[in-house]
Amino acid sequence: MTLPLLVADKDRPREGGVDRPTVDVAVGVLLRAGGEFLLTSRPSGKVYEGYWEFPGGKLEVGESVEQALRRELEEELGIMIGAVHPWRTELVDYPHALVRLNFCKVFDWTGALQMREGQSFAWQTLPVQVHPVLPGTVPVLAWFAQERGFQSATHWPLAASTASG
Repeated sequence: MTLPLLVADKDRPREGGVDRPTVDVAVGVLLRAGGEFLLTSRPSGKVYEGYWEFPGGKLEVGESVEQALRRELEEELGIMIGAVHPWRTELVDYPHALVRLNFCKVFDWTGALQMREGQSFAWQTLPVQVHPVLPGTVPVLAWFAQERGFQSATHWPLAASTASG
């Protein structure tokens, strides 16, 4: 099955050209009992600094999505997660990398949230109140809207040229 491709910042050149490798990323969609979900800001010094996203990170060699997600959430947020529920996958063509985002729902964890990379966090519902939202996060908000019968805008829109699919 071929994933649809979301092109972020399509007016910018692609680093590495058309044959660049796909980077696999494990992404945690942490959900509280009332339906709130956790978004974190991208830390200083990283690409898309200050944009809001679901937490996670790159898979290391030999890691499964679940293993990477457990490691990343412990490293970034200081929590140990319970069951991982693979949900959906999205392919995003960012100017800096071609990324396959493996979204997993997480309903239980232990430990208090610690922003170990200097990022911020916010528990959100639709429409999200934080902005800007990372292009790869936008499809998740649409999936939530579909699941929850939400009929309005899910987030603050970016300029029309920022993301298109």
